[in-house]
Amino acid sequence: MKFEISAEKREAQGTGASRRLRRMGKVPGIVYGGADGAVNIQLEHKALFQNLRNEKFHASILTLKLNGGDQQVLLRAVNMHPFKLQVQHVDFQRVSKDKKIHMKVPLHFVNADKSPGVKEQGGIASHVLNELDITCFPDDLPEFIEVDLSNLTVGHSLHVREVALPKGVELAIHKSENPVVATVVIPSLITEEEEAAAAAAAVAPSEIPTTEQAAAPKEGEGAPGEGEKGDKGDKGKGAAAEKPAAADKGEKKEKK
Repeated sequence: MKFEISAEKREAQGTGASRRLRRMGKVPGIVYGGADGAVNIQLEHKALFQNLRNEKFHASILTLKLNGGDQQVLLRAVNMHPFKLQVQHVDFQRVSKDKKIHMKVPLHFVNADKSPGVKEQGGIASHVLNELDITCFPDDLPEFIEVDLSNLTVGHSLHVREVALPKGVELAIHKSENPVVATVVIPSLITEEEEAAAAAAAVAPSEIPTTEQAAAPKEGEGAPGEGEKGDKGDKGKGAAAEKPAAADKGEKKEKK
């Protein structure tokens, strides 16, 4: 699919100028690379935003119409507003047909429902990667790479080097790397054995740390917090001491 975008050269620069452009429904941007120098540009926000919603737009050679001429470019960076659906800035890079480019290309997974792991063993396909780093000439750049999962079984994985690449496309990874792209797993179920293992691993009540307890008061000392009520405590003791005396007087009267 071919995309064409129109842009105008942007004279005014700076934060204030960019804000004015955004209020006018335009997006500030830049195009760089190749034999020409960097050029500040501005684009219509509505058309650009609609293109950005298309996955293929992010991994295609774009035709940029600028100053009456056409340039072949790649979308390199998009800055979005923190909470508005508004593009703040966009970067494009010029490409040459005779020079390889480095791109991230989206992956499209197919035939997962036909794999033995899903169809016969009750597993589910898990996508570990959603895009691949590749290098190729501009004319060989694929819009996406198809990943066939029809042979996957439970417990087995598909690695990057097992993915069939389009003609002219190479992986942009180190020789020792071979990350997993997708795998089939069985949904986890809680069994009695797992419950028993979880119970054994649980911390025993005696091992659970508690808050530090205050030491028991020594003989002759009041309990913590009684210092403020010392006077009241003494009065209570005096009243208690007076009661036996009154009882003695009653006994003497009875003897008389």
